[in-house]
Amino acid sequence: MTRLIPYGHQSIRNDDVKAVVEVLRSDFLTQGPQAKKFEDAICKYTGAKYAVVVSSGTAALHIAALAAGIKKGDEVITSPITFAASANCVLYCGGKPVFADIQPDTININPEEIKKQVTKKTRAIIPVHFAGYPCNLQEIRHIAKRYHLIVIEDACHALGAEYKSNGKWLKVGSCKHSDMTVFSFHPVKHITTGEGGAITTNSRRLYEKLKALKNHGMYKDSVTAQKGPWYYEIRELGFNYRITDFQCALGITQLNKINGFLKRRGELAGRYNRTFSDLADYVGLPHCNDKNKKHAWHLYVLRLKSKNLRQNKKRIFEKLRARNVGVQVHYIPVFYHPYHKRTLRCNAMNFPNSIRYYKEAMSIPLYECLSNTQQEKVIKTIKAVLKDSRK
Repeated sequence: MTRLIPYGHQSIRNDDVKAVVEVLRSDFLTQGPQAKKFEDAICKYTGAKYAVVVSSGTAALHIAALAAGIKKGDEVITSPITFAASANCVLYCGGKPVFADIQPDTININPEEIKKQVTKKTRAIIPVHFAGYPCNLQEIRHIAKRYHLIVIEDACHALGAEYKSNGKWLKVGSCKHSDMTVFSFHPVKHITTGEGGAITTNSRRLYEKLKALKNHGMYKDSVTAQKGPWYYEIRELGFNYRITDFQCALGITQLNKINGFLKRRGELAGRYNRTFSDLADYVGLPHCNDKNKKHAWHLYVLRLKSKNLRQNKKRIFEKLRARNVGVQVHYIPVFYHPYHKRTLRCNAMNFPNSIRYYKEAMSIPLYECLSNTQQEKVIKTIKAVLKDSRK
């Protein structure tokens, strides 16, 4: 039986397995030395001063929002085209996520729409680097400074993405134009720790806060040291968002391969671009034309042009899955989910670009270990299904 080609998949090699096994045979399965080593490696790669690794990207978003001081009554502006965690982290803190519509080409949050949503209650902005393509961070930071807002980059798609600032290339996660950046290490992301996440920052104050929040709100410092080496204090309500040592060992070996992972993703995306450019009447391609940005290619999203297709997205989707091409949709706009409809009561018609994108979007397989043969099957199958669907 032919196996499904999924839209995303982890790449695990012998050095990854060896690193995990070594930790499993060591004295520390958790709270050992590997977490700090992984944090140091993330700092070296991104250029940020500090990193805190946690149990998931959602946990990272949660404690980043808490460290930013988000509380009941506060508003935080984010994109509706994202996984729900980008908004839920605000709800966890008692705040209210407020959506700003996306740019129709990049699918990133539109800075002009952000400006329209700022009120006296706004405390932060969470821009999402959708699919691995950097947002207009300098412009977003300018808005944040004007209104005294915190910027938390949701870079769960964007490890390895870069953008130019004042003539210099910067990695997403360097926090040159933000207060914190959040990453995810879920298996479909660029590197994996199984489940896992991280926050980078250049602020010592935020770093200390994040460290405490991920570990029950626990502090051990010069004050507690005076009472004894065993002594610690829980000074605020925190969480057990720790990540294990064997996960961090995997993260280290995965991060060592990130340049190769990014190169392969870029090659695959380039082949898709060349191939599907001949089908411009039926599908739109991802935006990647800004010479001041480097795409990390977490996702490859085709935009179905329904006016030229006699079958709708649902039918095309079903046909591709029936032929073992694992297409997906990223994402259902957050305001469409029943919980968020009840809780936020926002008018979906205020987000025309997001609605249009959702109607058209279809993610196709893209991951480092996707073989040329598998990609060729994906391409041939999509072409065949689209040919059968043309008006």
